Amino acid sequence: MQKVTNRIQLSEIFTSIEGEGIFFGTKTMFVRMAGCHLKCYWCDTGYALPLDSGTDYTIDEAKRLIKENLQPCTYKVNFTGGEPLIQYEAVIELAKFVKEEHRLRTYLESACFDSNRYVKVLPFIDICKIEFKMSDSQVIDVRYYDSLLRNEFECLEAAIMNHKITYIKIVISNLTNLYEFKGLVQNIFNHVKIANITGFIIQPSYGINEPTAEKLFEFYDTVYPIYRDVRIIPQLHKLIGVR
Repeated sequence: MQKVTNRIQLSEIFTSIEGEGIFFGTKTMFVRMAGCHLKCYWCDTGYALPLDSGTDYTIDEAKRLIKENLQPCTYKVNFTGGEPLIQYEAVIELAKFVKEEHRLRTYLESACFDSNRYVKVLPFIDICKIEFKMSDSQVIDVRYYDSLLRNEFECLEAAIMNHKITYIKIVISNLTNLYEFKGLVQNIFNHVKIANITGFIIQPSYGINEPTAEKLFEFYDTVYPIYRDVRIIPQLHKLIGVR
């Protein structure tokens, strides 16, 4: 699952408008890494899932691509996938390059499946999205779901402990169980202080099992009494027709 240290499998590098999370609307360079072993049924980047997809580059070649494609007034560089933690050593090298050579914010968009790898990447990341996967996502075999949740919580605690800008995102579909969600929310706020997170995003699934507004309100109303900076934010880049 891990690439040789001095190479990276890249799906694409492009600049667009951030359409998700608390930094939606910002001009962002996306460094999309190829390969993901997880199986969220509503995934919208299926082309980047195969571990042998994309193009193989040396780290120096990838740095050159970032430099050549970086546009003025870019707010941040988003390391995404696929699943970037599969190639965590490459993320470290490229994030370090972005911070030291270009003085830009770095953002990690991961499923947080491996907290040990996550901790190694953290020193080079400024913004951490901790995405908790609900069981209806079919992200992983049910036998390993509890292990995934444990790693997600460990990544959340590590990001906060290292004083990163940290927010939570949960994708909600029409199939998502409200009682499961309520238990997860309670568990989250048993682990962290309200002051230590920068936002809580409920993201409706897009195109597949889309939830109604009424259903989204049920999930919103679960979080709001505990944490008032909860927001329902769809994938805005799709609504305005950009990548």
